[in-house]
Amino acid sequence: MKNLIRTVHLWAGLIFGAILVLQGLTGSLLSWRHELDAWLNPGLLQVAPPAGKQAGQPAYSEPSLAAAVVDRLVDDPAYGRPDTLFLPEVHGDVFVAWYRTAKPASSWEQAVVRQVMVDPASLKVLGERNWGEAGLSRPLLMPTLFHLHRYLMSGDAGKLVIAVQGVALFLLTLTGIVVWWPKLTLSAFWNAITVRHGGNWPKFSFQLHRAAGFYTAPVLLVLAVTGVYFNMPDWVTPAIRAVAPLTPNAKVANASDASAPRIGIAAAMTAAQTRFPEGRISRVSIPAKAEQPFEVRVRQPGELRQGSGATRVSVDAGNGALLRVLDPLAARGGDWVVSTMFPLHTGEIFGLAGRILISVVGLTPLAFFITGLVIWLKFRRKPAKRKAPAPAPAPARVAAGVD
Repeated sequence: MKNLIRTVHLWAGLIFGAILVLQGLTGSLLSWRHELDAWLNPGLLQVAPPAGKQAGQPAYSEPSLAAAVVDRLVDDPAYGRPDTLFLPEVHGDVFVAWYRTAKPASSWEQAVVRQVMVDPASLKVLGERNWGEAGLSRPLLMPTLFHLHRYLMSGDAGKLVIAVQGVALFLLTLTGIVVWWPKLTLSAFWNAITVRHGGNWPKFSFQLHRAAGFYTAPVLLVLAVTGVYFNMPDWVTPAIRAVAPLTPNAKVANASDASAPRIGIAAAMTAAQTRFPEGRISRVSIPAKAEQPFEVRVRQPGELRQGSGATRVSVDAGNGALLRVLDPLAARGGDWVVSTMFPLHTGEIFGLAGRILISVVGLTPLAFFITGLVIWLKFRRKPAKRKAPAPAPAPARVAAGVD
C-alpha cells in the first residue's frame, strides 16, 4: 500500500508540479498585492492625505462623498454609472470604480473589468486600467499575477484547472505525510525532520524534501482546501455542511415595488452604517436592474479578514430596508468556517506574521519540485551492469608419464 501511495505522490507531483510552482510564487507576491500595487503605481493609486489626516490611517468615507464620486462619473459620457465602487481603505488611497465589460466569448477567455481611479479630494480622474488584461507594465503587473494565480489567465476554464490543482495539492500533501511517516522511535523521527550536511546531492535533496514536507504540510492542506473553495465552492460546502450548519448563499431581490423611486448610493451606505456604526464601508455594488439591491461591504473592528472585511449588507434599492445581513462576528458553525477561508488563505488571520508565513510557504513548491525531480531521476537510473568476473583458469593437470 505504501508503494502505491508513493506512486500516487510521484505522479501527482510530476503532473501538477509546474502549476503548483506558479501558484506558490505568485501567491508569495500576492500576499503583498496592495502594497506592491501602490508602490508600482503611486500616481494611479495614491494621493496626498486630507489636511489633518495621516497617511495610512483608516479612512471612513462619508456617504455624500461616495455619491459625489458616482455623480461625477455618471455625468461624464466617458465613464457612466459604475457597477461597483471601492472606497479608500486608508487616507492616501483613491476611489476605484469598476465597470463590467462584455462577457467573454469563450470559457478559456479571461474576463476584463475596467477600473477608473478618482481622487477623493478633487474628484479628478487619475487614470484607469483593465483588470484582467495580461501585461507586464506597472499598472498591469499585479492584476496579471492575480489572474495567473486565480485563473491561469484563462477565465472559467482556468478556474476549473486551478480547483483541480487544489485537489492535487491536497492529495500530494496527504500522500506525502504517509510516505514521510517514520518508525515510532525517537531517532527515526529525528532523522525524518532534520537535514544534515554532507553526503551527495540526491541524499541532501531527499532529506530536505522530507523535512520541509513535515513542517509545511499543515499550511499546504489549508491552502489546498481554501483554494478549492474560492474557485469551486460546491466541492467543499458539502463537507462543511456534513459537520456544521451552513446558511444557503441565495441571491437577494428587492422587496419593494420595482416601479417605486430608487434610492442612491448615499442612502444605501447610511442604512448599512446605521446597522454597523463602528464599521468602515469598503465597497458598494450598485444595482443595474430593478430587482437588484445595493450590496454594501463593511469591515468591522475585530474581524479576521483585513482590508475590505467580510460583513455584507443587502439594502433594498427602493425603500432602503435591510434585506440580509451577513455578520462574520456573529457567525456560527459552517458560516464561521466559510468566513475564515479568505484570511486563512492569505495568512492575514494571524496578522503580519501570517502573511510572512504564507509568503515563505509559497516558495516551497519550487523547492519540492526541484528536490523531487532529483530524487526521481536518481531512483529512475538503472544500476550499471557489472561485468561477470572471468572464470579462473583450471589448474594444470599433470599426466603421469612413463619413462
